[in-house]
Amino acid sequence: MNIPEENFARSPEPTLGVEWEVALVDPATWDLVPRGAELIDRVHAAHPDIHLEKEFLQNTVELVTGVYRTVPEAMGDLRASLSAVREAADSLGVRLWASGGHPFTDFRQNPVSNKESYSEIINRTQYWGQQMLLWGTHVHVGISHEERVWPIINALMTKYPHLLAISACSPGWEGLDTGYASNRTMLYQQLPTAGMPYQFENWEQWKSYMRDQAISGVINHTGSMHFDVRPASKWGTVEVRISDAASNLRELSAIVALTHCLVVHYDRMIDAGETLPTLQPWHVAENKWRGARYGMDALVITSRETDERWIKDELADLLVELAPLSEELGCARELQLVQEIIDGGAGYERQRRLYQETGSWQKVVEATADEMERLE
Repeated sequence: MNIPEENFARSPEPTLGVEWEVALVDPATWDLVPRGAELIDRVHAAHPDIHLEKEFLQNTVELVTGVYRTVPEAMGDLRASLSAVREAADSLGVRLWASGGHPFTDFRQNPVSNKESYSEIINRTQYWGQQMLLWGTHVHVGISHEERVWPIINALMTKYPHLLAISACSPGWEGLDTGYASNRTMLYQQLPTAGMPYQFENWEQWKSYMRDQAISGVINHTGSMHFDVRPASKWGTVEVRISDAASNLRELSAIVALTHCLVVHYDRMIDAGETLPTLQPWHVAENKWRGARYGMDALVITSRETDERWIKDELADLLVELAPLSEELGCARELQLVQEIIDGGAGYERQRRLYQETGSWQKVVEATADEMERLE
């Protein structure tokens, strides 16, 4: 059996790329509309240089940046793509909307895109695969050598609830308030290759694992491992997939900036010969759950000795610690927008508050769609 080697491309610099999943909704019913492929064709006809991808669901368009050195450059790319996508959406009579999960749609009315790997996922996972009406933010950061990848990923997992809390925006599901800040997080981990990565110690262990997955047929069934944070060997990056899909560019830029700074911070710690932080797998799992459940009100575990702190205090300290690095990386303004989320609330809080005031998830989707145009 010919098993391809897992070779990491290596990135000389900590370059940045972002993937943002955006859905299409009907401006009368505020339900999802399966016209993503048609919209992509219209954008490409008018703007062939803009990078859009079809996604798992026909109601979704993924905006993909090029490779950049700074957050402002990547956000400028997304802003241009969003403008073109909005122009095409207007011509189709649909609205753009982004969030971690749609609060009332019926999964049976949302067809999967015509792609063999997607059909195989549904065939393999059945009910849970059909439930994946979920949207995320994926941030790629370049890593210079494969032996740095897993120490950095394991360190990033200590900040899982931090990246989740500021982005969480999926409290509603099937017409109910789930009580969670990010119901997406809980649903997505039901896929057999999704969820927290194993705490591999080095690249050789990862290669051995991927070889096992290839021999057992797992990769053939699913196309890849869908971990919350994973190596993207083809691009020479670590891909951070923790965050819900932000509803607007302003908060998206804060999420991307914090992610970029954290990865580079841990990379610099390796340069300095410092030991990167880790938590026991059971603490990482507990923090993931607390972040999904409580969002900005989570009390999180911060050390191997099981010390705990409020997530807002943790985030405030992170902003101070990472401020000099953010200046160097050119994303100081974007990183400080995290403070705006701390002070004003995350997306799930706005959605839940409006639902409690109106009793209408339709109004919540409408208001969230408005955010994409208002908060740039």
